[in-house]
Amino acid sequence: MNTDRLEKWIGRTQAYNERIAPFPSNALAATLDRDDPEYADGTPLPPLWHWLHFLPVYKLSEAGYDGHAAPGGFLPPVSLPRRMWAGSRLTFTAPLRIGSTLRKVSQVKSIQAKHGRSGQLVFVTVSHQLFDGETLGVDEEHDIVYREEPAPGAIAPAPPQAPADSDFSREIHPDPVLLFRYSALTFNGHRIHYDQPFCVTSEGYKGLVVHGPLIATLLLDLLRRQRPGAVVKSFQFRALSAISDTESFTVHGSVGADGTTVQLWAQRQDGALAMQAEAIIA
Repeated sequence: MNTDRLEKWIGRTQAYNERIAPFPSNALAATLDRDDPEYADGTPLPPLWHWLHFLPVYKLSEAGYDGHAAPGGFLPPVSLPRRMWAGSRLTFTAPLRIGSTLRKVSQVKSIQAKHGRSGQLVFVTVSHQLFDGETLGVDEEHDIVYREEPAPGAIAPAPPQAPADSDFSREIHPDPVLLFRYSALTFNGHRIHYDQPFCVTSEGYKGLVVHGPLIATLLLDLLRRQRPGAVVKSFQFRALSAISDTESFTVHGSVGADGTTVQLWAQRQDGALAMQAEAIIA
């Protein structure tokens, strides 16, 4: 695919201010079945929970066929129809607190066309920085992948198998209520998370697709349950295969010999590696 017409989007920026209200954190804590004290003004946001804020709001008439905002606004108008969150790299440099008015600055960093086993791909990398006043709290790079429709009868490439052993793990049952709640909390209209006929007939999935950022959040939630006093300094993850609501999956963690590097991953019921991640803790 020729991306020359998309190059003018590189460097495009947008910025928003938002007062961080407590409701989204309390609602996510309930959705994750946590027994946290009530989140209130002054409470630090747990890592990745900033994804509940600075949400893109667009008119229903501005939505594309898949429920996302139609292409061509802040993000480039990539013509490939399937869009997924491929991965992120984050550094947490200072606490962000509920009740504060924060500023988010986003910029399109790169656009790359590739040809993979599943056909044409376009990767768009966007940076996001969150500030409390002049203090940088989160520095993130977010990779978005656009893909072709699967060819009729095409067999998806087999994902790698997950590691055999872990130090701790937890089973997750991704029912439609969990997916609905996370979609609602993140104002995510992507139909693959709630429209089962669309998922199966148009997108070729087995069922509703579990959100990539929800899986990443569950990985760090697992770490918080095991190491509640740990401070996450950085986190990176890469999505490798889809998980659907038709089966349970497990999240796993293994602490390195240095005590600060934690390998995290999500494993499908068939043993396939769905997401691979690494956290650095203090």
